[in-house]
Amino acid sequence: MGKTLQLVLVHLMMAALLLGGSGGCARMAVNSFMEPTVANLQRQTDLDLVCEGASSFLLMLDSMIAGEPMDKRLLLTAVQGFSAYASALDVCGKPERAATVSSKAREYALALLATKPGLRSIAAMDPDDLQSVLAELNEEDAALLFWAGNGWATWIHFQDGSPASLADLVRVEQIMLRVVELDEAFYHGGAHLFLGAFYGAKPPLLGGKPNLSRFHFEKALALSRGEFLPVQVVYARTYARMMYDRDLYERLLGQVVDFPAEQRPDIALANEAAKRRAARLLEEIDRVF
Repeated sequence: MGKTLQLVLVHLMMAALLLGGSGGCARMAVNSFMEPTVANLQRQTDLDLVCEGASSFLLMLDSMIAGEPMDKRLLLTAVQGFSAYASALDVCGKPERAATVSSKAREYALALLATKPGLRSIAAMDPDDLQSVLAELNEEDAALLFWAGNGWATWIHFQDGSPASLADLVRVEQIMLRVVELDEAFYHGGAHLFLGAFYGAKPPLLGGKPNLSRFHFEKALALSRGEFLPVQVVYARTYARMMYDRDLYERLLGQVVDFPAEQRPDIALANEAAKRRAARLLEEIDRVF
């Protein structure tokens, strides 16, 4: 969308306000604007422009959901948007806002899960009960589960290991394991990426599972064909760093830096953010190893 991004967002805000009281037809009209906008955002390579415009887009989503609190498409888009923005705030130069923004990602993740009758009280569910409910879901539910799990995990990431967030992490693990069973290739093998980071975040003496971590990272790399660059960045920052494997760390980050962005214009935004992080990590490599 180039430099017209902010103008498009303003038009979407106006559409939401003008159509807000018109019921189902309005919802269809706004969704028809929103879905191509989200897709176009993913094609952006100007991160500064996205950082400037994202808050307006998210404010628009908040306003729309206030009027349609159980609309799955709105909730799904909100989870995606707030999760992505929270994760990108360090690149946007506003890391102090990540905890607040990620709270919205969790709020909408739980609301999205609550659209499935058996998951309305998921935050308080016993792991065995959750396992039984998840087992009843089918392949059509993979997208809902993945994005809700991703939003929930985003919040956990910014909670600095609080007891409440660690208890939630077990539930997110269950969700992502079920996504792998239902559709392991969904969103570039994203569930495998989460599990690789989850099992590789701690050394073996503290309960980490490096072999399982590497297995899931390699699956994510294969499923994404090495073209979804966040896989390599997270692989390097968790598994390679934990195992003190400088060669693997440098190789993975080098792949990211050298990857031609034009090869995957549909995920240019995620890849550009990964490239920035990889370049920074390579500059700091001697402090790590």
